[in-house]
Amino acid sequence: MGSVHERVWQHGIRQLWVHERARGVGLQALLLLALLLAAGYLASNALVNLQQAGLAMGYGFLWDAASFDINQKLIPYDGTSTYARAFVVGGLNTLLVAALGILAATLIGFAVGILQLSDNFLLRRMAATYVEITRNVPLLLQIIFWWTVMLGLPRVRDSIALGEFAYLSNRGLRLPSLAFEDGAGWVGIALALACFSVLLAVRASRCRQRRTGHALPMGWIAPALLVGMPAAVYYAAGQPLALELPTAGQFNLRGGTSITPELMALWLALSTYTGAFIAEIVRGGILSVGSGQTDAAAALGLPPKLAVRKIVLPQALRAIVPPLTSQYLDLTKNSSLAVAIGYQDIVSVGDTILNQSGQALEVISIYLAFYLALSLLTSALMNWYNAKVALRGGRA
Repeated sequence: MGSVHERVWQHGIRQLWVHERARGVGLQALLLLALLLAAGYLASNALVNLQQAGLAMGYGFLWDAASFDINQKLIPYDGTSTYARAFVVGGLNTLLVAALGILAATLIGFAVGILQLSDNFLLRRMAATYVEITRNVPLLLQIIFWWTVMLGLPRVRDSIALGEFAYLSNRGLRLPSLAFEDGAGWVGIALALACFSVLLAVRASRCRQRRTGHALPMGWIAPALLVGMPAAVYYAAGQPLALELPTAGQFNLRGGTSITPELMALWLALSTYTGAFIAEIVRGGILSVGSGQTDAAAALGLPPKLAVRKIVLPQALRAIVPPLTSQYLDLTKNSSLAVAIGYQDIVSVGDTILNQSGQALEVISIYLAFYLALSLLTSALMNWYNAKVALRGGRA
């Protein structure tokens, strides 16, 4: 009897192994089990080592006083604030340089990518030279280069005046700032409503163009909404916003807001470096569009600039957006090199907290969670946009 059961069991095992789907599920289950066992072993080993070192595992330290200052902060913070608030300040600094870098790198990349295909020999060679030099110099060296340039600017008393609105010195860039009074929130709400109205107008214009062949004059509708609505609320609320201009004193600058040289250097390096890679992506995306498209546009009498904007780029975006997402993610993660020049992003702030508290695993886990969440959010937004520009139902 036992031999019969044994033969049935062996036959069942052979059948499962022969079945491709069952075999795949089984191997994946074994791999997952092995990974869980390895993770459990590492976690247990780390806990034992922490106990032997007299260190307690946990995130309670986040509510202790930080006792250090941060020179670049977007929200109120001082030395009596908690470690948790310090992490928030560092995270906002990372988000700031990442957002500014993505915006500037995109503008640089699209401009240089199009210039590389220009009929003008000088512009084409200048764009190609910029791409080759920038892509082949390590990013860290470029960050240090721009930081050295910023520190080599004149002292504050000899600041370079950029008109009457800004001053540039070795302490950074001093720009005008907004002074908010009661009622300023209504202006912000009006601006948000104006942006939403522009989106609705763009959609209505596209629907009308599909239906009648004529689009709405968005060239003046969009500026009228974006400027007119906030301006009307601004004057109706008694002008609750005032522009505070920086002024040069004998030894210092007063008023306005200051952008540190570390932020300027990091922004310039990330923008120009990533912009060079985006330029190649844009160039390749444009070349992927068949020449018949531009020939047809020329046959219809469309000017070359309009043909590029209305025909070539919309089709090229389908090839540009996926690798563009990778560049945005790389730029965000490369911002952690800010620690080399003292810009206090989340990594720099976290290193200070780690040295003070000794909570290494907790600090590293916060790094991982922050960059993972930021990368997933960026990917989700870019995937949504990629779906919007994708070809549907045979229509462009």
